[in-house]
Amino acid sequence: MGSVTFDGKKANNLRIAYIGGGSRGWAWGLMSDLAMAPDMNGTVALYDIDYEAAAKNAIIGNNINALPDAISEFKYIATETIGEALTGADFVVISILPGTFDEMESDVHTPEKYGIWQPVGDSTGPGGIVRALRTIPMFQEIARAIREYCPDAWVINYTNPMTLSVRALYKEFPGIKAFGCCHEVFGTQKILAQLLKDRCGIEATRDEIKTNVVGINHFTWITKASYRNIDLFDIYRKHVEDWKTSHVEEIVDDNWLNKAFKSDNSVKFDLFDRYGVMAAAGDRHLAEFCEGSWYLDTPEQVMGKWHFGLTPVSWRKDILKERLARRERLVSGEETVKLAGTGEEGVRQMRAILGLADLVTNVNLPNVGQIPNLPLGAVVETNATFTADTVLPVQAGPIPLPIYNLVARISAEQEMVIEAAFNRDLELAFRAFANDPLTRLPVAEARALFDEMIENTKAYLGEYFQ
Repeated sequence: MGSVTFDGKKANNLRIAYIGGGSRGWAWGLMSDLAMAPDMNGTVALYDIDYEAAAKNAIIGNNINALPDAISEFKYIATETIGEALTGADFVVISILPGTFDEMESDVHTPEKYGIWQPVGDSTGPGGIVRALRTIPMFQEIARAIREYCPDAWVINYTNPMTLSVRALYKEFPGIKAFGCCHEVFGTQKILAQLLKDRCGIEATRDEIKTNVVGINHFTWITKASYRNIDLFDIYRKHVEDWKTSHVEEIVDDNWLNKAFKSDNSVKFDLFDRYGVMAAAGDRHLAEFCEGSWYLDTPEQVMGKWHFGLTPVSWRKDILKERLARRERLVSGEETVKLAGTGEEGVRQMRAILGLADLVTNVNLPNVGQIPNLPLGAVVETNATFTADTVLPVQAGPIPLPIYNLVARISAEQEMVIEAAFNRDLELAFRAFANDPLTRLPVAEARALFDEMIENTKAYLGEYFQ
């Protein structure tokens, strides 16, 4: 791989390019994980359209590397061009915000005028589709740059909409070696580990909970789950039966409204009760892929009956102010990062690809048959085996019939959106938008909403109007 050398069992001279390197969160987490990697050293090149942000993160990264408990040696540099960052890269990490929080505010909140409520609005529904329209051209540009400067690099994407971002990379550059990472399934593994402890008195880590994953990102399902010789579906089924008798509606109060990320997994449990398959993402995401009346009819229903929160973009803007202030403290040295694992698997995946370990985990890859009843080429989420310079999807089997229509409908919609974006065809995009399960509007109203949302994000859609 590139200029990587191995000294015993250690990989030296790695080059990692970070696209979106001015990040006020993801980048710091990666830096922390890399500082704790026992067998990797090298350089991380940070590229961001905001060069100053990348330059400040380079200072933070080098400060982290200088901490007494850092066990690896990574040098952080900021680059002014994407080509400079990518040249010679062994790994490329992509974590960008497609547009600003102002565009995201339109994605999430403009549909509320029409009674459409979105807890996240970044992967599906009206907000996810419009976000995709501005994201996909950006990923086409990134794919072209990777093809030019580091065609053999492994590419790890964290950007949402995950499915369509990875799909765009492969459609633009079919030879790319890319996959998408999401931690949503980890949460369900933790739930299963807790149930195993509560009901059987057995302590287990998340990694020891073995699952078979099928579906698409944020609408992921588990068809098998076990701990050693114990079938965890039996335990989960009993838990859901108990939940049905204890689940009650609550009066919505300010406490709920202030908890944007609160959830008690009621959507997850209700979907299991309906279909007998474990929904593996968080409730805020799962609800957006279903018919709007199920879980997102009104804010009162969301929080009072299903016990999860609608995350306002105003909250994200407030948190951004806090993160910018923290960044200045980290740059000045007033505050230092305490090294602790983030729980993300990016560094573990890199180590496996370098041949330093083996790993099986869930990722997003084009469908080459791992899910035989979804379209070939569409990006799907299953487990994959990571070994030296290889990532192979695990044959996960078909989407179970009870949930097939739910998943296939969204997969087809995503294929429509990718075609619309590549062809810069807003009419085709509108058809996907109008057919989405959350939209549920007469055509004229769907058109008015779509046009308003497009106008609000027009600054990032210039190519669609040429």
